[in-house]
Amino acid sequence: MGALSATRRGIARSLYALVRTAAPAAYAQDGMISVHSHAFMQEPAFQRAYARGVKAIGGTDTYQWHWRIHIGLWAAAIAARLPGDFVECGVNRGFLSSAIMEYLAWNSLDRDFYLLDTFAGLDGRYISESERGGGAMHRNAEHLQSGFYVDGVDEVRANFDEWPRARIIVGPVPDTLGQVSATRVAYLHLDMNNATPEVAALSYFWSRLVAGAPVLLDDYAYLGYTPQKLAMDEFANSHGISVCSLPTGQGLIIKPPASSP
Repeated sequence: MGALSATRRGIARSLYALVRTAAPAAYAQDGMISVHSHAFMQEPAFQRAYARGVKAIGGTDTYQWHWRIHIGLWAAAIAARLPGDFVECGVNRGFLSSAIMEYLAWNSLDRDFYLLDTFAGLDGRYISESERGGGAMHRNAEHLQSGFYVDGVDEVRANFDEWPRARIIVGPVPDTLGQVSATRVAYLHLDMNNATPEVAALSYFWSRLVAGAPVLLDDYAYLGYTPQKLAMDEFANSHGISVCSLPTGQGLIIKPPASSP
């Protein structure tokens, strides 16, 4: 992690600690402060799922993103009632996908979970000039150096070994999209930290998404990722829909019953 990123993270954590001191019941982490109920954190099923996500990153919770995982589990539970497979583009070590598979008892379901990633950081060919200007490649180098980004797929394969129908696909999106054989998709999560592959993935899977399927965008409203928001808004407008912006920094789309292909 670079000095600037470490400084910002340290300031944020100091602010969160101050908020919790003044209002012990407040939720304060991952860029979000709320005094509203977050009782979901006490639910045993959530705790088991979150703990499995922590295990995927090595056993220490350096993320502190409970509310974001709560949204992911909610979306996955909706998707589990629909026909189709699950797809995640941008897996890293598999925090959220591991939590979902634990939460849904994945081995009891008759479906695949496709997990697409370079497993080596961003592919520079798909970084736009505006993203480069915003420091995307610098952040990428920092994340690889610090170990926040996984660099190699072996430990990821080991993490998902307990789920035989976890389909790990190595390589950059959009190059690898054709390796997903699912004809119906019930859940799509996009977390690739740059716009071009995310729009490509959403465009590719849009016609395969079943009605009511949730599409979760990890960085849609997140600070510093404006190019992704603009690109997703353009896609949404062209399909006569809109993205629900969430205070976690995520965005949420529900595939409508009668949307354009």
